[in-house]
Amino acid sequence: QVQLTESGGGLVQPGGSLRLSCAASGSIFSWGVMGWYRQAPGKQRDLVARIGSGGYPNYADSVKGRFTISRDNAKTTVYLQMNSLEPEDTAVYYCSYRDYKEYWGQGTQVTVSS
Repeated sequence: QVQLTESGGGLVQPGGSLRLSCAASGSIFSWGVMGWYRQAPGKQRDLVARIGSGGYPNYADSVKGRFTISRDNAKTTVYLQMNSLEPEDTAVYYCSYRDYKEYWGQGTQVTVSS
């Protein structure tokens, strides 16, 4: 089993920054893919960014140039640095880990508002 623990959400003004963290514990494979998804009220859960063990990230078009995903050397913690935040980024952000199955964190609220 895998457990994912997220932190770092909150309220920020437009143009501000936040950093999300997600620590994975349990049966983690270094080749597993970790990522962040988000779900706004009334919308589906969408990919924000993901990163494999090789360190090559993928981003949603809407966050390219503003968000950066990274992973620690132990491959058990993933970060999402979010800059130039916009009200449209408001959502619950979920951490994901995928090997033979996909696991989800409990979600952390990010609210961008003046």
